[in-house]
Amino acid sequence: MLLKKIKPYIKTYFERADILLLILCSVLAVFSVFMVYRATLGMQAAGVNISPTKSVIVQILSIGIGIGAYVVFTVIDADILGNQWKLLCVVNVLLLVALVIFGEEGDTGAKSWIRFAGIGIQPSEIIKVFYIIISAKQMTHLKEHSNINSFWSMVQMAGHFAIVFALIVFVSDDLGSALIILFIFLIMLFSLGVKIYWFVIGAAAVAAVVPLMWNYFLADYQKKRLIAPYAPDLVDSTGYGITWQTNQSRLTLASGRLTGVDADHTYTSFTGKHTDFIFSTTGEQLGMLGCLFVIAVLTIIIVHCVRIALKSGRVFDMLICMGVAAAITFQTFINIGMCIGITPVIGITLPFMSYGGSSMVTLYGAMGLVSGVKFKPKPQQFTLLY
Repeated sequence: MLLKKIKPYIKTYFERADILLLILCSVLAVFSVFMVYRATLGMQAAGVNISPTKSVIVQILSIGIGIGAYVVFTVIDADILGNQWKLLCVVNVLLLVALVIFGEEGDTGAKSWIRFAGIGIQPSEIIKVFYIIISAKQMTHLKEHSNINSFWSMVQMAGHFAIVFALIVFVSDDLGSALIILFIFLIMLFSLGVKIYWFVIGAAAVAAVVPLMWNYFLADYQKKRLIAPYAPDLVDSTGYGITWQTNQSRLTLASGRLTGVDADHTYTSFTGKHTDFIFSTTGEQLGMLGCLFVIAVLTIIIVHCVRIALKSGRVFDMLICMGVAAAITFQTFINIGMCIGITPVIGITLPFMSYGGSSMVTLYGAMGLVSGVKFKPKPQQFTLLY
């Protein structure tokens, strides 16, 4: 009886939701289970106190919850969430307050985790998704009721970004998450049709602020991490300090060659092979072909999000999709750059690949927002963007 009642809803969901996007994300997520197992198995053999079985179970549970989040955020109209922007702002503030009180440091030194009953939550992952929704609502309102290129409009949008960016940096020292917010903000502004001269003015303002942040706000370890890829001998002449993980990551990648090493023989074992450096583990186990597969799937996901944005028919929906695409793009570029030594190690995960429940669930939720854009009925024409 129950099945008969819900069958029409299930049929409607599969007809209107973005099932292709769900499949693409899940292909990587399922692939990550194998890679997490191989990474943790090697770490355990090297004496690291970690359980491969537990790690796999956590990853599988995270994927299951994430798929549930995808379904929920597909069905819930993003406009409903956008209309509750005040509540979302309160939640973001409460998450940051919780970090101040209960926050714990992660591998990169940032106070970015809240742990209870053996479960770890990274509030910045949730804040990132809520920021996209709130900003999309704000920008859409300004687009419809004001001149988006006016000084006052720019002050409002930049002010919202600056508050979120500053709170993440000062509360948690999580520069990586703050930079993701920056990239999302810039891509959403560009997608909105903001004139280039505002980006030039913004770049000049950043150039003026950077010396102040460098001298008065960034900790020494953060400065060293930022410099390390470009002047490794200056910050770590021995190679056993702040550059050690990156050096091991590059050796791990190189050891895999074209098709990977024997599964029973790993070249290196270091902390983070299952989290921030899962791409290196992929290169070690499956070689360059495995790495190209991961990059190809992530690229398809990004392009698909942009495609949905361009076909969405509404400014708000377009901005949601572009914000999510921006987050995935930035995380992918920085994480792979960390693994090959061209970007700083700032604790950014590889989407749908790195071990971790917070990242997996929120990424699925963000993709559910994109699927929801396709799920809802479309207007006759796209009249608000230009």
